[in-house]
Amino acid sequence: MAFATRRFAGAASSAATAAAKKLIVKHVTVIGGGLMGAGIAQVAAATGHTVVLVDQTDEILKNSRKGIEDSLKRMTKKMFTDKPEAAAQFIEKTLKNLTVNTDPVAVVHSTDLVVEAIVENLQVKNDLFKRLDKFAPENTIFASNTSSLQITDIANSTTRQDRFGGLHFFNPVPMMKLVEVIKTPMTSQKTFGSLMEFTKALGKNPISCKDTPGFVVNRLLVPYLLEAVRLYERGDASKEDIDVAMKLGAGYPMGPFELLDYVGLDTSKYIIDGWHSLEPNNPLFAPSPLLNKLVEERKMGKKTGEGFYKYK
Repeated sequence: MAFATRRFAGAASSAATAAAKKLIVKHVTVIGGGLMGAGIAQVAAATGHTVVLVDQTDEILKNSRKGIEDSLKRMTKKMFTDKPEAAAQFIEKTLKNLTVNTDPVAVVHSTDLVVEAIVENLQVKNDLFKRLDKFAPENTIFASNTSSLQITDIANSTTRQDRFGGLHFFNPVPMMKLVEVIKTPMTSQKTFGSLMEFTKALGKNPISCKDTPGFVVNRLLVPYLLEAVRLYERGDASKEDIDVAMKLGAGYPMGPFELLDYVGLDTSKYIIDGWHSLEPNNPLFAPSPLLNKLVEERKMGKKTGEGFYKYK
C-alpha cells in the first residue's frame, strides 16, 4: 500500500512538474489581418484570450474587425437559437478581448504568443520575426501559420529556435477543428506542450507533425490535386467527370478541380513549386503545365472569376 501511495505521489508530482513547465497562453498577438489571421484572432478572443490583431494599415484592420463581427453574428445564430440577448453578450465579450494595431513591435512586449499569418514568402516572414525577436520577452513563443514553408527555415531568423513552432490552422478557422502543431528538431518540449494546450483551449483538435514539407494534410492533398490535373491533361477523363467521381465514389465534399479553384490556383502552384525545388526528382512534386498556364493568364479560381471553371 505504501509503495502504491509513493508511486501515486510520484506520478502526481511529475504531472505537476510537467504542467508547470508549460507556458499558459493568455495574451496572443496575431500578425496578419487576412482571412486566416482574422479567423485565428476571432477564435482566440472568443475563448477568453486577450488578442491584438496586427496589420499594415488601419483600413485593413477595419475590414478585418468587421469580418470578425459578421462571422460572430452568423455563428451565434446557431449557438444561441432564440436567445438574441445571449448572442449579443457573446459577441460583445469577444470583441472586448480584441484590439488592433499597425505596429507589431509596440504590442509584443507583453504577449505570450505571436502567431504569424502573413504572405507565404520566406524572406518577408524572416524579416518580421527577426525584428520581433529583438523586442519580445524571452519567454514569448513564436509560431507561424505557414502551409508550405518549413518552420525551421523561419525559426532560424531568430535567436529563439527552441521557442518556435508551427500552428497550421485551416480555412475557415472558426469552423475547421483541425490544427497541425509542428515541432522542429529545435522546438523544446515546453514550447510544443504549450502550443498543444493553447490549441485545445481554442476548442480545436491538434495533431502533431514533424517539420516535413506540407505537414500532413497538404502533403497528402496537394499531390492528389496535381494528379487529378495530370489525369485531365492526358485526356483520360474530363474535369467534370473527375470531380463527380471523387464526390460520389470517394465521398469527398468537393471534387479536386472545384477545390483547386476554391483554394486558388496560384496558391497550389506556389506550394508545388516550392516542394519541387526541394525535391526535383520526386514525381509527386512535378509541376503541371496546365496549372502554370492558367496562373500565367491570371485565372486563379473563384477569387478572379475563372480557373478550371468559370464563375459569375
